[in-house]
Amino acid sequence: MASTSVSRIVPASPDKVWSLIGGFDALPDWLPYISESTALEGGRVRRLKNPEGEVIIERLVDFNETERRYSYSILQAPFPVNGYVSTIRVHAIPGQENAAEVQWSGRFNPDGATEDEVVDLFTGIYRDGLDALHTTLAA
Repeated sequence: MASTSVSRIVPASPDKVWSLIGGFDALPDWLPYISESTALEGGRVRRLKNPEGEVIIERLVDFNETERRYSYSILQAPFPVNGYVSTIRVHAIPGQENAAEVQWSGRFNPDGATEDEVVDLFTGIYRDGLDALHTTLAA
């Protein structure tokens, strides 16, 4: 099983960051790669579309409001992996009320690609996503 993790300090309090990204259906609010999200099954499944119109379906597998984190699995996607589970977390930074650390991590099995290729793919998605989040919060 392969894995990757990306962290980024963003210019907002942990509560403000979580209010933006903590909703399972909130990706279009901060992630340019996802142009559309539709909540299904009472909000436990999200049907996403990227700018190319490709569909990604994900299931919420764990949610913890107090710890400001959630995990999800991919049910359907144009990615060369299976067994994908990812977690997004927001951490407070001691002594910095208006900053937070956001960590996006995932583990997965390559399927039709090398481990390096899928690690590079998701590292790029997470890095670009957290860069977009930083830009959104800095505006």
